[in-house]
Amino acid sequence: MLFPDWPTILAPFSTYGPTPPIEQLRALERRTKREFDSVMEKKKENNIGFWRMFHSLLLADRGLCDDALLNRLTLSMADSANWNQSRPGTRDALNSIAESHRIGVISNADGKIERVLEKCGIANCFLTVTDSGIVGHEKPHPAIFAAALQQIRAEAQECLYVGDVYSVDYVGATRAGMQAVLFDIAGAYREDGLPRVESLTELQAALT
Repeated sequence: MLFPDWPTILAPFSTYGPTPPIEQLRALERRTKREFDSVMEKKKENNIGFWRMFHSLLLADRGLCDDALLNRLTLSMADSANWNQSRPGTRDALNSIAESHRIGVISNADGKIERVLEKCGIANCFLTVTDSGIVGHEKPHPAIFAAALQQIRAEAQECLYVGDVYSVDYVGATRAGMQAVLFDIAGAYREDGLPRVESLTELQAALT
């Protein structure tokens, strides 16, 4: 629902030349998801950092080795205020889904994602917002899903979770007892046979 403000996030990168076009960023997102999922399968803790891996690959593709720049890019990505972009029609689609479903947010964020949702005009589409910066656990840890279920007052088997990273969202939700579908706008999982949608419109259709 919310997407990165790439011009703001990648501003430090401009020192080294033009920032990558959105098509290249999408391709890098697909690549990162595959590599991140592979690493996560071998680890029990989410201690790698998806966006750190993303930016490491971005710098490597440009032949750059700059830890200070990598840290700046990763920190900028972790700032929920920089996730302030949404697609046209997002609020209408969410309101339509909310007519027949109780919906909430579970986010790996910095404790401020609800404020960003408010600024983007979609916070009141949701009954609850569960933020890892407040809960103290990030997806795929079961505690954040348990906290969200408690907030929305639902049983896991009643719920469908929608998220974009297999090893974090799909695995975390299904292990917590939920059904899950991948919100796969980048197309990272098109060939995997997993339940997936590429837009809120597709999600609406799948829910009817």
